[in-house]
Amino acid sequence: MFSQNTDSKESKEFAKITFCGGVSSVTGANFLLEINKNQGVKKLLVDCGMEQGSEKAHVYNSSPFIFDPADIDILLVTHAHMDHIGLIPKLVKHGFRGIIYSTPETRDICVYMLEDALKLITEEAKHKRIDPLYVADDVRHAFELWKTIPYHQDFTIFKDLGVDVFLKDPGHVLGSAMYEIRIDLNGKLRKFLFTGDLGNTPTPILRDTESIEGVDYVVMESVYGDRNHEDKATRLQKLQNTIEDIIGRKGVLLIPSFSLEKTQEILYEMDKLFEDKVVQPIPVYLDSPLASKLIPIYEKYIKDYNPEAKARRDKGNNIFEFKNLRIVASAEESKSILHTPNPKIIMAGSGMSTGGRIQHHELNYLEAHNTILLFLGFQALGTLGREIYDGAKSVKIYENEVHINAEIRKIDGYSGHKDSDHLQEFAATAGESLKKVFVTMGETKSALFLVQRLRDYYGIDAIHPEQGDSVVLD
Repeated sequence: MFSQNTDSKESKEFAKITFCGGVSSVTGANFLLEINKNQGVKKLLVDCGMEQGSEKAHVYNSSPFIFDPADIDILLVTHAHMDHIGLIPKLVKHGFRGIIYSTPETRDICVYMLEDALKLITEEAKHKRIDPLYVADDVRHAFELWKTIPYHQDFTIFKDLGVDVFLKDPGHVLGSAMYEIRIDLNGKLRKFLFTGDLGNTPTPILRDTESIEGVDYVVMESVYGDRNHEDKATRLQKLQNTIEDIIGRKGVLLIPSFSLEKTQEILYEMDKLFEDKVVQPIPVYLDSPLASKLIPIYEKYIKDYNPEAKARRDKGNNIFEFKNLRIVASAEESKSILHTPNPKIIMAGSGMSTGGRIQHHELNYLEAHNTILLFLGFQALGTLGREIYDGAKSVKIYENEVHINAEIRKIDGYSGHKDSDHLQEFAATAGESLKKVFVTMGETKSALFLVQRLRDYYGIDAIHPEQGDSVVLD
């Protein structure tokens, strides 16, 4: 652990960032910002997420926080993915009684995300005969503390210290927000920006990532810090080609998909391909109860769409209800998909094949030569998805040895995260005010590559902190 002062050691007023999670890892985002002013001290968290996929996930998620939850005044939530919200009820369970802020969209989505997580946590605890991370009352209490802030509105969070926040759109998922935290320190206005995850814009549905002119310090993600995606036209063409190939093979297209954003994006793209008669319509089974529950929220916040998606919706095209789409509700309906004729497409969670209904379909179809398994995003180390993507000849699913005869494909262009070049361009939008960038939320190799590129190509003072590191600013 280190503690670094990047400006004057004589400062009477300062802010300190502690990297409690989300470093040397894609998941587990958790950052503590302490504000020390003459009027007092306040502590706020940005995100409180679960570690997912890796071998250390259970240890991290069940370990005590490295701070006292009762000392935290405010929690800012960047977006509703579990690696950013999954430990919020645990935070409440262990004494947090402050205020939780997010966009209205994120709060609406979190109701379903945390409800779904609670079921999984409860089932796991019963299976392993351990105490659950949290219980239903903890989730309920979290929402009793939850308030919302819209985009692009100056909002005071600590009146006595004169601390404001301003929310910008990163274009990652519906309701995602970057928090620009504005603090007067020693007579100078300082702006601290936490990106959360940054969208791979232009996305099929959402607006583009906004620029961050004028900020002083940035904590940013680096999931794809060392590699680039294909462009928008290429990704759609690849999806079209894959659907056409599965039709020709009379096979099954399996798509492990994240319930939030990824599923809605691919449904939007399929709607265009089918409704515009680019490809022959075949049955598409959306076998994700959580993703199905989120669709009405996407219908509620059409104002957040990009111009193209909004125009299609305004013309009466319900992008989530094309004719050949089947919404699968019960487990019995899910099992019955096996007896439906090919060709067909099955989209199911989870996006890294770590659980959910996709594993049942992989068990049934991965051994078939006319199956295509299509990955649409990052596969974390330690996940079944990563094992398959890295070329495993066989995998274990529900204690069954499954030989992989299916063709494995990946379309990086549908990743929900910016690639290396665009992460660099994003950081550079801060301009001459930028003093330091902290590169987080990525595997070490990816983060360090991005750090070096920001230094070499843009002259930006960038570092990759380690877990538990603290940095004193101003």
